[in-house]
Amino acid sequence: MDWLAEYGMFAAKVLTALLAIFVLLLMVASLKGRQRKGEGALQVTRLNDQLARMTERLGQAVLDKPALKALHRTRKQEAKARSRGNTDRDKVFVLNFHGDIKASALENLRHEVTAVLELATARDEVIVKLESGGGMVHAYGLAAAQLTRIREAGVPLTVCVDKVAASGGYMMACIADRILAAPFAMLGSIGVVAQLPNFHRMLKKHEIDYEMLTAGEYKRTLTVFGENTDKDREKFQEDLESIHRLFKQFVTRYRPVLDIDVVATGEVWFGTEALERALADELKTSDEYVTQRIRQADVFEVHFARPKRLQDRLSSSMSAALDRLLLTWVSRFYNQRFW
Repeated sequence: MDWLAEYGMFAAKVLTALLAIFVLLLMVASLKGRQRKGEGALQVTRLNDQLARMTERLGQAVLDKPALKALHRTRKQEAKARSRGNTDRDKVFVLNFHGDIKASALENLRHEVTAVLELATARDEVIVKLESGGGMVHAYGLAAAQLTRIREAGVPLTVCVDKVAASGGYMMACIADRILAAPFAMLGSIGVVAQLPNFHRMLKKHEIDYEMLTAGEYKRTLTVFGENTDKDREKFQEDLESIHRLFKQFVTRYRPVLDIDVVATGEVWFGTEALERALADELKTSDEYVTQRIRQADVFEVHFARPKRLQDRLSSSMSAALDRLLLTWVSRFYNQRFW
């Protein structure tokens, strides 16, 4: 019993010390976060160097000495020519956009586009690796406007779609001079959707009144708690049709080769089918195209990053852990058969 009591006291002291250290670290991180609040930094990676490092590492493992020396000699000659300014190569800027329903990546995209347009010329190129299933109309309208800035500046714009560019995602993609899609990437969904539940009958059953006052005949049409009328539904549908009409006009402006009445049905097509319908210009992955351009130009990946607060990092880590746990459970349940 004496030993257990001593062990308990020791454990309590250790726990108290660890807790004190954790609180101290949290206070330091919070202080730094306040000092850097709202700040961000532009991160630039020269992909030519990144590929060269990977090639070097692989060469050390698989090449014999003469071949490895020849590779080193070639690399040195290229570096020497660049340092002397003897190579007048074009510049390619690679941006990444991974969109959610709110187009949250827009906040970084607008800074990246602004920075790139300060240096890019008509002989250069901007590549956007785009992945998005669409989302809010106003958010993706502004995201598309950011890419429109590149077109209007006269800088060639290429959009690469490896997985999906649908609805608002395709609204962004269609602005490009060229759209490259992976064979099974999903493109299209040129349509508009809105849905909401209505609890009016449940409230009425429990004798709960819901009051809503408006100024303006169409300030509110369909509601969640009020009683919706046929007139409300007609007006709401009219608004959706108006947005769809604007969507089709926007796509037609930047991709006049499309038969808009055929593709603006809300359907989604995979890469090969999208190519047949002129939704894409070529079947090619972003990795293949970027590697191709590295051989022809100086390629820079540009990313605007904001410092994350400690609580955000902890929340992100917990979310990722839960996602992995869910994926593991689902894969086991379905015997790991996926398409």
